[in-house]
Amino acid sequence: MQYQGVLTKMRTEIGSPINYYLIFESDFIHMNQLLDKTLRIEFLKYQCLACGKDKKIFRQGFCYDDFYNQPQAGDWIMRPELSTAHLDKEDRDLDYEKSVQLQPHIVYLANSSNIKVGVTRKTQVPTRWIDQGAHEALEIVEVPNRYLAGITEVALKKYVADKTNWRKMLKNDIEDASLSDFRDNLQQYIPEETKDFFLPAAKELQLEFPVLKYPTKVKSLNLDKTPYFEGRLKGIKGQYLIFDDETVFNVRNWEGYFVGLTVS
Repeated sequence: MQYQGVLTKMRTEIGSPINYYLIFESDFIHMNQLLDKTLRIEFLKYQCLACGKDKKIFRQGFCYDDFYNQPQAGDWIMRPELSTAHLDKEDRDLDYEKSVQLQPHIVYLANSSNIKVGVTRKTQVPTRWIDQGAHEALEIVEVPNRYLAGITEVALKKYVADKTNWRKMLKNDIEDASLSDFRDNLQQYIPEETKDFFLPAAKELQLEFPVLKYPTKVKSLNLDKTPYFEGRLKGIKGQYLIFDDETVFNVRNWEGYFVGLTVS
């Protein structure tokens, strides 16, 4: 089977295990069905997710110009506390920013390799946790906009990590801890502006990934340096494909790369 298309973040569907889908313009692939099959990935050209041109991808699937123009790449995406739509203040495109920022957001704890705090739109639960490779997650606070979620995260990350150790996550080297205990301990540090939005009764969600074998060492596939790769697919976790030779491929990191994919 042969496919061609531009890489974008794999879509997911909750299940035991989680289902993964790679979406191309005229086709889609249910990646779970490819476990234990040989995949050949060949980088063919660039295709910017904004302008569609064959221009070198800079970040997040965008060419250099579009990365600094598109509202989807504004600083407030990575740093929610910089959101300003609630003040009716534009960053790059106020209509877009209002549509994303002025909706319910969740501040959460997720355990991928270690417990971390994070922010996501309520509509992205549990997708955000799946993308991080979290085997368990718990909501802490639900607020009406992104700014309030951002300032809550800033306050809490003084006491809990805000980054995932992706290597440990892929090796399934996880620490066993109670998210509800962590949440209760963090309650005292929630800012005054969001204390009333605390969720004391939220339940932990357990997530199961389609992995036949976890790697003991991890080496990343870089399409710029290795434009052709072949390996047997052994698992999918977060947005990573895991191969039998312990190579891992972060699909999301290579958005905007047009590839050929052969399955045998």
